[in-house]
This record gives sequence, structure tokens and C-alpha cells, in this order.
Amino acid sequence: MFMYASYYYWEDRLLRAKALGLNAIQTYVPWNLHEPKEGQLDFDGIADIVSFLELCHKLDLLVLLRPGPYICAEWDFGGFPAWLLTKEPALKLRSSDPAYLALVDSWWGILLPKIDHLLYHKGGPIVMVQIENEFGSYGDDKDYLHHLVNLARSHLGDDIIFLTVAVDFSTGEDPWPIFKMQKEYNAPGKSPPLSSEFYTGWLSHWGETIAKTDATSTASALENILSRNGSAVLYMAHGGTNFGFYNGANAAQESDYTADLTESGDVDGAKFKALRAIIAKYSAATLPSVPSNNEKTGYGRIKLEKTASLFDTLDSDLSTKAIESENPISMEAAGQMFGFLLYASEYTSKSNGNTLSIPKVHDRAQVYVTCLSEDKRARPEYIGTIDRWSNKHVNLPNAECASRSRLLILVENMGRINYGQYMFDSKGILSAVYLDGKPLLKWKMLPIPLGNLNESPKISPVFKKSYSDLVRVSTRKSLKSDLGVNSKEPAFYTGSFVVDKVTDTYMSFNGWGKGVAFVNDFNIGRYWPSFGPQCNLYVPAPVLRRGKNVLVILELESPQPELVLHSVDQQDFTCGSKHLSMDRLKNTTTLRSVVTSSGEMVNDSDLKSEMKAKKSVELRIEVETKIRAKIGSVKTKKVPIRVTCDGVKAGASGATVSGAKCEVDLRIKIWKWTI
Repeated sequence: MFMYASYYYWEDRLLRAKALGLNAIQTYVPWNLHEPKEGQLDFDGIADIVSFLELCHKLDLLVLLRPGPYICAEWDFGGFPAWLLTKEPALKLRSSDPAYLALVDSWWGILLPKIDHLLYHKGGPIVMVQIENEFGSYGDDKDYLHHLVNLARSHLGDDIIFLTVAVDFSTGEDPWPIFKMQKEYNAPGKSPPLSSEFYTGWLSHWGETIAKTDATSTASALENILSRNGSAVLYMAHGGTNFGFYNGANAAQESDYTADLTESGDVDGAKFKALRAIIAKYSAATLPSVPSNNEKTGYGRIKLEKTASLFDTLDSDLSTKAIESENPISMEAAGQMFGFLLYASEYTSKSNGNTLSIPKVHDRAQVYVTCLSEDKRARPEYIGTIDRWSNKHVNLPNAECASRSRLLILVENMGRINYGQYMFDSKGILSAVYLDGKPLLKWKMLPIPLGNLNESPKISPVFKKSYSDLVRVSTRKSLKSDLGVNSKEPAFYTGSFVVDKVTDTYMSFNGWGKGVAFVNDFNIGRYWPSFGPQCNLYVPAPVLRRGKNVLVILELESPQPELVLHSVDQQDFTCGSKHLSMDRLKNTTTLRSVVTSSGEMVNDSDLKSEMKAKKSVELRIEVETKIRAKIGSVKTKKVPIRVTCDGVKAGASGATVSGAKCEVDLRIKIWKWTI
């Protein structure tokens, strides 16, 4: 259970977990939530880890604590704070690099004393503390692990039980040969059969169909463990929601993981019932009764008004508050760790237009052009989008400006990579920007202050304008007529809805493009129904209030033509274009998940060129969930991978390819991928 994803309902979700039959809770501690800026610590509200652990103790639930410092968890940067990326020289994360260890020492020196009194042998609920996270699948720096163990013991003493990770395998695979192998790495009598991540579900990515797991087969796999006195951590029993900007790279907004307790805590699903029946069969105690689902209400139609153009809101700040540099700088260097950064420069248009390319942009850049020193009513013209997956160039038309043209590039951080060798994932424009093959110089960078999960957007002038314009009818009419609602210019839309009885609800973004939404100042997350699969964003009842509630959205692309959305009473994962079938995967011209040894995602044409030139290319190929479901597993530890100038013929999750052939050694299983 990820405590940060269910903040408003901690006790409710814990009681439902007990009703499922659980006697312990496993939870993470993300460093970046507790120290979003270096030296700025937060242990209040959603970050109040001590209160959560005390609540577990009150409800008679044991705790397996996973304090990192790296946690993965489909959480931004695997829980590392983004300011680590600003250190010079660059840190070597997850290693015995002294500069990195000094920062870990400082962080754990604050965190671990806070939870020391909650250890089991001191009367608290914490029975185990994890050291790092699945490090064996990443590296072999034993000095690093020894340092963490010694550091933890210096704060927690010698009586605590540590684990790195118990064995990890797919649901349905026979666990007992793996448990036997586990014993070989532990002292005699100190290797209880435990799966620390028994997958009852799986994560979902943008652009995929929602991940699903079968209730009957999942329950049968759990019984295979419990029937022989084994133990399992249901991963996830409850995943909750990735509110704010904390989702890991490419992960959808909800972190539900198709869990046994749904995003809203529902307990009437087939999987919850099947797992509960198995747990009850092997439990010495009678399970608590199952509570009813929390009530959910659709509050109906919400009419929005266009209250502010993003560019108009930021125009004066671009002149007075922007960071100036000869070349673009990263988001982290600009102090913008999440959300968006606006880049601006100037150029002279050619009569036949210009070609713009950005070799390295993380993650998504929307390109606009406007004229300088002309009528303010002339709107920036949307030209196109460059993203790290396709990295295509865009053609800038001749703007026919009386003077120079202004180039505006709005870059969105979609979440940092949270797993694997390429986690050093800075955001923003990370290379030169080329205009007709030559670097474009003299840039201004303007951070856009949208509130994250543990920050208040009230301090943002963007929000002040959106709220003030909501109550000024004359301004609304002016914006509607002057800006129009069909342009691709990013803008804020604001509306209100009345709540008589406060319950959970969902905001349905069907018909909208892509953006971020806030209800009563709370960042409920990103929406992208045009890509899918998620249509709706969950709004917990405690976010709402009786009477008037305010919704503000930043729409980046195409607003719903009538500027209407609806509050509904259920989740929906049917949005987006038709998801890629295997036939489309075989014929597609873009390999969306291919990464070079330097961490750059490339398409297949770039790959062919590089291979012809160098004769040897190093790649990492990440297999997406839908491909796993379509193909199934290959139960072998080694498999040959062939790379030719025609593209990748086969691959494996986490694989490395060097030259024409290689062998991949994975811990338990690999997945075939043919394109």
C-alpha cells in the first residue's frame, strides 16, 4: 500500500486491507516528497510518515518499511529528489560515490531517527526495513549496500531485520523452486518463503489498454504459497492515485495497479473476493467483516470559461523574471523540478520557412511562433510537437513579421524514469536547438509555478488570474471572443460546481485534449484522454466542500468545443485511439522504447544509420505491458538477440545489445518482442 497515494483515506484503506485478510502493510518512503528542495524538509500532511505508521500500529497492522533511498515504485525518479541532478560533478546514483553517500547519510540521518521508536522490538509495528530496492537487478556495488546497512544500524540498532528484496516472480509461476534458490543466499533458518512483491495486478502506461489480471488464477497462485506456509505481499493491495506530478516516466495518472482495493477503495470486485476467500482459508483468526464501498456521486455538467491564455499570463514575466542563457538549460538548472518550463528565443524568418530540430528534449515540446513588436492581439501560432519518443523536426512557416520572429517552446516533464540503468533523467531541452542546421542562441527560460502534491498553487500568479477572471464576466467574454476556443494555444479554463452532499467523484475529460487539473487548489493530476486509456480523474471527498467548488484546468492542446466536462460516479479506462495491436507493432516505423547506451530514445531510422556507421550499437529494450500479455513468457535465463540494419528482431526487458549478437541474463524471465 502506497500511503502517499491515499492520503485522505489512510484509516479507511487500512481497515479495508484488514478486511481482505492482511496482517501487515508494506509501504515506501519517497525521498523527493520529504525533501523537494535541498534542505527543505516536509513531514506534515501527506508527508506525515510517523502518523501513518502510528495508525498502522493502532489498527494492529505490522509494517514492512521501504525507505530507499531508491524505491522505484513507479514514482518519479524512483523517489530520488530531482535536485540531485543539479550536482556538479554529476553524482553516480545508487553507488558508493562519496558525494552521493554524503547526501544519503544526511537524509537517513533525519528520517531513521523519526521512526526508531516504532520498531517492533521497541513496541512498534515495523518488523522489517528494506535496504535499497531490488539492487541485484541493477548493480553489484557491495560497498554501497554495506554502507547502507551500517548506516541503518547506526540509527536503528542491531535488533532490526533488514531485507534487500525477497524473491520476485510472476503470478502463476511455481514459487517453490525459487524459494529454494532464495535459501542459498541466506543463513540457515533465516530464509522464510516470502514473496515481497506478489503481483496481483500491473501498472498501466499512457497509450495502452488498462492492465488486467484474472481473479481466479491470481487466487490460485496465492494459495500455492499459503498452503505450504509461505508468505506474500500483495503488490498492490491498494495503489491509489498519482496525484500531482509524481508519476514515474510514462505511467498513467492512477497508480491503482488493478489492485485488490480499487483506486477509490471499492471491495466488491471479483479479485478482492477471491483473494479474501483464500486468505480466510489459511488464517488462524476470523477476518473482519467487509465494509461497504464509499459512496460516489456524479455532480453533473460543469461549464468552463477560458479565463487566461498561458502566454498572456507569462508575457510580462518573460521580460522581467526569465533566466537568460546563451544556450537552453535544463528544468532542474532553472529550479523547475516538475511540470512545465517555457523557452523563448528570436530568429529571422526565411521566405521559404525554417527547419527546427531539438536532438534532446525531455519529454514533450510544443512549438509556437509569433511576431515581435506587433499587434498584441496576434496570437502565437502552434507549429507542432517534438517529443523524446519520435524526436522529429518541425518546419517553421514564414511568419511574415515586420521585424524578428519569436520562438516559444513549452516543455512538459512527463515524469522521470524510475527504473533501470538510465535513471539520470534530466528534463527540459538538454541539447542545442538547431535552426536550419545551426545552433540558435540567446535563450530565456521561464519556470511555470503550478503546485505539486505537497505545494500550494495559491502562490502562483497564474492561478490568481484564473480565479479572478472567473468572477469577471466582461473579461470572460473578451477572452472568448479574442482568443477563441479552437486554437491550440495553452490556456486556463475555470468553472464551478455545487456540492450538496460531499462524496467521492470523478472528473471526466472525454473530448478534451491534454493537460493538468486542480479542484479547490488540489492538483488531481494529468489528463490525456486523446491518448488514453484513462478518461477520468479521481477526486476524493475530502478535497471537496459543501457549496461552491472550483475547477481549474490547464489545457495544452484542444479544449472540448463546448467547454464542458462532467463530474461522474465511476472510473473509465476506455479513452484514446485504438491501442497498438501486434500487427501494427510489426509494421510500425517507430520503436518507441529503444534507448541507446547514452540514454537517448531513438527511432528505427536513426538506429539504422547509427548501426551502418558504427557497426556496433548498445541498446536497452523495454517491453510494454500489452506485449507481455499478448506473447507470454520464455522460461529461460539466456536468449540470443540479433540486431541488423533492418531493426531489432528480438528483445528483452532490461536487455543490452552490443554488436551483432549478445546474450541476456535476467533473474527469472524474459519477454520476446518481435517487430
